[in-house]
Amino acid sequence: MLIGELTPDRGSVRQGSNLEVVTLDQHREALDPDTTLAAALTGGRGDSVTINGQPRHVASYMKDFLFLPEQVRSPLKVLSGGERARLMLARAFAKPSNLLVLDEPTNDLDLETLDLLQELIADYGGTSLIVSHDRDFLDRTVSSVIAYEGAGRWVEYAGGYSDMLAQRGSPARTDTQTPDGSPALQHRSKSVPAAANAKPRRKLSFKERHALETLPLRIAELEGEVAKLSSTLADPGLYASDPAKFQTTTARIASAQAEMAKAEEDWLQLEMRREEVEG
Repeated sequence: MLIGELTPDRGSVRQGSNLEVVTLDQHREALDPDTTLAAALTGGRGDSVTINGQPRHVASYMKDFLFLPEQVRSPLKVLSGGERARLMLARAFAKPSNLLVLDEPTNDLDLETLDLLQELIADYGGTSLIVSHDRDFLDRTVSSVIAYEGAGRWVEYAGGYSDMLAQRGSPARTDTQTPDGSPALQHRSKSVPAAANAKPRRKLSFKERHALETLPLRIAELEGEVAKLSSTLADPGLYASDPAKFQTTTARIASAQAEMAKAEEDWLQLEMRREEVEG
């Protein structure tokens, strides 16, 4: 009813104007197992996707979801369960939207994908509507909770799930039932500290951990490229025989060295942060 797929038996639902809704339901959409990752993300139209109004090559976008460049043409049938879950997230966040509806989004997600989803929601520019039984996930992602209080009454609480329990501030209510006879959301028997006042868990983000693992490989690749290009430039007759190649090789060496310096600096900063977190 909130997103307009059903009409209420009584009363009315007033929606905002210019809504662009993207829904990720708990059943996940079925895709042709022979479709490639690139086609699943682009709809078979070219090699780019539009993210936040900007075109991006599909291989670059896939890297945000931990897919390797060589998987661009891989069929979906070879993907693991975790990879399929990341693909569904990539498809959802590639669609233009200002309202993201997630129905039990943490179902069947591995820890890495769960961390990624939390970061995607945090960076999302629109409004997220999340239905979940995962209390810790709600504490980490939402700014308010709409909770059922029985007798057809719903109340919005500021903060996450733990904040909602703290604001209720009353002992457990048992055997409270909804009009259809199902149990309503119960209070806990003891108070729970508000998430807003709790000390946040310090850890590396999903992207930071991924960069920490992949940057050494990238640095090694750049070192090999610089060595190869330097060997090419060592030819004393290169400039005379092929001035254009001399110029492009010289420019690429400078670019690769700059990339390598930046990668080394990023890795050092991340390693220092890892030691700080683990220490």
